[in-house]
Amino acid sequence: MTQNTRLLGAHMPTTGGLYRAITSGYEIGCTAIQLFTASPRQWRTRPLSDEDIAAFARAREETGIDTIISHDSYLINLAAPDKDILQRSREAFLDELQRAEALGIPWVVTHMGAYLNSSEEEGLQVLGESVRLLLKQTEGMKAGIALETTAGQGTNLGYRFEHLARVIELAGGSERVGVCFDTCHVFVAGYDIRTQETLSTTLDEFDRVIGLERLKVIHLNDAKKPLGSRVDRHEHIGDGELGKETFRILLQEHRLTHLPAILETPEAEKMHEENLRRLKELLNGV
Repeated sequence: MTQNTRLLGAHMPTTGGLYRAITSGYEIGCTAIQLFTASPRQWRTRPLSDEDIAAFARAREETGIDTIISHDSYLINLAAPDKDILQRSREAFLDELQRAEALGIPWVVTHMGAYLNSSEEEGLQVLGESVRLLLKQTEGMKAGIALETTAGQGTNLGYRFEHLARVIELAGGSERVGVCFDTCHVFVAGYDIRTQETLSTTLDEFDRVIGLERLKVIHLNDAKKPLGSRVDRHEHIGDGELGKETFRILLQEHRLTHLPAILETPEAEKMHEENLRRLKELLNGV
């Protein structure tokens, strides 16, 4: 693998317009981008204008950054036991998919939701039905749903590979359902990835339970909390429980080299450039 073969990027802010995520990412050396296409903390969204879509396409062409992923709103809970919240979540995620389609974004990453006062199995059933319904409502679209591995904090679903496999099964096994592998989340959920041996074991398990062909994007985050703690706290690359060597191994793992790897580390404005530099040094053997 040469230094130019890896798609490395970050979740970039959109202050000043959606296109700014692309141009500001390009300025710090990204070759892939993740962004919110609307405010992640509001239910209501401003519709995309023709100007928004044109500026986004223009920035994509001018920078050469073609690998772009979106992330859904933090408010969305596609496993919610409350019928009103569930309906609002489904409507909001439908909007997320429609926005991604309009912008030419292939995957919308989503946290798998929380079952709250129901049960894990009931939550998985509701989540699977939500995904199945959304796929039906967007039949013919290219934009797909990337279920993100989670830390398993509270009643959050997605901290076991079996959860993702169950949802994919309940949703009918569509090719428009993929997986986002978050290094911090997987680690604190109890899957060790700190050595070549443990990473291989974890990827083998992923392949057995879900299938590596479902893996579409990686989130590269170090972890503030230890293995199996189920506490979701991201840390800068090399400064946490995973450490630099983990990311060196991950970046050179042949089963992952074709995938975009996106930073979601803290202090985006100040530290994304530094964390990206650290990743590139590790990739290039520094």
